[in-house]
Amino acid sequence: MRSKVQRGAGRHRKIVTSQTAKGRIAVMTVAAGAVSTAGVGGAAAANIQSDGAATTKTQSVDFELASDSTQAEDAAEAPVDTTPQILNVAEAKPVADLSDQLNKAIQASEERAAADEAARAPSVARPAEGAFTSPFAMRWGTFHKGVDIANSPGTPILAVMDGTVIDSGPASGFGQWIRIMHDDGTMTVYGHMQTLDVAVGEHVHAGQKIAGMGSMGFSTGSHLHFEVHPNGGEAIDPQPWLAERGIDL
Repeated sequence: MRSKVQRGAGRHRKIVTSQTAKGRIAVMTVAAGAVSTAGVGGAAAANIQSDGAATTKTQSVDFELASDSTQAEDAAEAPVDTTPQILNVAEAKPVADLSDQLNKAIQASEERAAADEAARAPSVARPAEGAFTSPFAMRWGTFHKGVDIANSPGTPILAVMDGTVIDSGPASGFGQWIRIMHDDGTMTVYGHMQTLDVAVGEHVHAGQKIAGMGSMGFSTGSHLHFEVHPNGGEAIDPQPWLAERGIDL
């Protein structure tokens, strides 16, 4: 039988150069595969692992930032200033002539309102609403110099155009009448009114209420007797005169 020869405990194994080179190549191949598989992150990790000094420096910085709480503790322990702050406010100065400015503003507003109302007002208005009952013609043996519009007592009677009141009160045959001299020289006459709303000398506007319809004087019922006198002369038929101005009876 062969006797087994035991190797000495202190004897070193002989290292073959070719085997060592092969081992290194295998390690490099595995490392390259790991880098290829892990991507950029794996490569960065490999660089960090291979550079011990850089790793130690980076960890040291991170540790210091994470563990350095001295400034936060100092800020928390610092007293909070709760004293109210006084702000500088500009001194209020009184507005000069405030009352005059307000009065001028009110006056200007009223003038604008009046101008707007005048612009909206009609230039010619129908003298009254109601039924056309009597024309400009002979009637009962005399000439009827106007037209009659019938309606209930108190129906508003309106100025047909802008003008100035020259008569307002009792009149023979009319009971009561109103005469208006208009800006173009035409005079209009309104008769048999129950109430009068304007006085002599008052300036009126087209469409303004001047009286309430009635049956005063020689009348058989509540109506308005209306006449037109161009240039203050003889009466003309009011119906075509109104029609020329867009008013139909």
